[in-house]
Amino acid sequence: MYPKAYIDYLVEFHATRDYFECHEILEEYWKEDPPNQRKMYWVGFIQLAVALYHHRRKNTAGAKRLMANSIRILQAEKQAVECLGLDHSGLLELMQSVYEQIETGSSYKSIMLPIKDEKLEEACRVECKKKEYTWGQPSTLTDTFLIDKHRLRDRTDVILEREKEIERRKKSRG
Repeated sequence: MYPKAYIDYLVEFHATRDYFECHEILEEYWKEDPPNQRKMYWVGFIQLAVALYHHRRKNTAGAKRLMANSIRILQAEKQAVECLGLDHSGLLELMQSVYEQIETGSSYKSIMLPIKDEKLEEACRVECKKKEYTWGQPSTLTDTFLIDKHRLRDRTDVILEREKEIERRKKSRG
């Protein structure tokens, strides 16, 4: 039906509002394809989540830039967006509205992507229930970890992986 990573993205997007996690989930999935075969629409969805992350943090410049990029990408990906169970024109209208809110300095508000495939929404709701999440719950604006996750998360695994890569490069050079 739909990739598990996409359903996980939608669950985080609409239930926990952990946009940083949305980014992590889809970026990992996107990178599974060889670089010359990667789908741009995944980048559009990744950038949408990161734009909302920045908007919620009041980083207007970052939010505006990423939302504009996301709109540009997803506007060109009508068939892919519709195959992913979303209403393409509804999505673009919603994104444009959020872009205008960012541009005018309006406060962040949680949004619901226009899912048109009832089976997709049901799959997301089932996953929410398993995880004990509430579908459609607005963002908790007082959750510091959620708001500043990029600075507060445990990066031990990332740092270790970088160190291993540096060592591999040193060894390959002789």
